[in-house]
Amino acid sequence: WLECCARCLIGAPFASLVATGLCFFGVALFCGCGHEALTGTERLIETYFSKNYQDYEYLIDVIHAFQYVIYGTASFFFLYGALLLAEGFYTTGAVRQIFGDYKTTICGKGLSATVTGGQKGRGSRGHHQAHSLERVCQCLGKWLGHPDKFVGVTYALTIVWLLVFACSAVPVYIYFNTWTTCQSIAFPTKTSASIGTLCADARMYGVLPWNAFPGKVCGSNLLSICKTPEFQMTFHLFIAAFVGAAATLVSLLTYMIAATYNFAVLKLMGRGTKF
Repeated sequence: WLECCARCLIGAPFASLVATGLCFFGVALFCGCGHEALTGTERLIETYFSKNYQDYEYLIDVIHAFQYVIYGTASFFFLYGALLLAEGFYTTGAVRQIFGDYKTTICGKGLSATVTGGQKGRGSRGHHQAHSLERVCQCLGKWLGHPDKFVGVTYALTIVWLLVFACSAVPVYIYFNTWTTCQSIAFPTKTSASIGTLCADARMYGVLPWNAFPGKVCGSNLLSICKTPEFQMTFHLFIAAFVGAAATLVSLLTYMIAATYNFAVLKLMGRGTKF
């Protein structure tokens, strides 16, 4: 087992390990903070910007739809990150070399004894369990044996996540503008405009329809909203979700570079895409 651990550490794809950790961290931050930030936005809109439910009924439906998308995004990235990590191990030259003489090492003998259950593995049940595990490994190996698929899927996923990253910046921009307006109200000497004319209009950003009433909050009322814990928490949650989206994008770029490099090395070695 010591020999196994030493050789596995030598062949570990550290770029994929770092990218996987960054991906899980970024997705967890984006999904968790984004979900709560959307809930906070819903409360702020229905409390301060509109008293008529019909004005923000469509907005609530959109928020709930985004929250369901967040659930699916978290599940998908957990599975895809695990597959990409497995692909990183599979396409690492040192790990493939270890697997070449896997059964002749202490690691191979120990794992074989564990899978088959030692002497009990010689029975019909032990052979059945070993055969099932072997078929699962063969199916996974056939998929992992095509790094070009991972390169293509990761490229497409990176482009899609670029759009998600850009969209996650929109609420940060809206809340930052509102916070800047509140700062101008709190320190009137820094602006020449009248305090009563400084407003935050949700209709201007398409959050509410133009016939929503009041739709905007101005002056000291807006300043009191900015001082509430709900506004402060929602603003910071959107910032955290934006950071999580950026971390996920960096992890995808790392995956893409690593997968492209491994695929190019395999092609140059003359082994094609099936190995």
